[in-house]
Amino acid sequence: MADTTVKKVQSAQSPRGEMGQTYLASGKSMAMRLWRGEPAGERDSPHSRDYETVGYVIDGRAELDIEGQRIRLEPGDSWVVPRGATHHYEILEPFTAVEATHPPAQVHGRDEG
Repeated sequence: MADTTVKKVQSAQSPRGEMGQTYLASGKSMAMRLWRGEPAGERDSPHSRDYETVGYVIDGRAELDIEGQRIRLEPGDSWVVPRGATHHYEILEPFTAVEATHPPAQVHGRDEG
């Protein structure tokens, strides 16, 4: 029997989250989301999530504060935020990045709020 979970997702028709993220392809154990043109000066409060995140910067610059480390993110950089790690982002220049989360961040509103 063929795998029926294979699918194509066009970001123009993808749902958007409350924080501005665009939900891309999602499987049973991982998902992707796009942060497009996040405005400079944005800074979220320190928080932790019950999923792991890996990301890749397409454009712009940001700083990630994670567990006492400050990491500058620039185009071509990738990063990891382990499950449960306290972190926050500060956007330095309009920022576009793709992230993958495991398990999917959007399930049961894990990534909102």
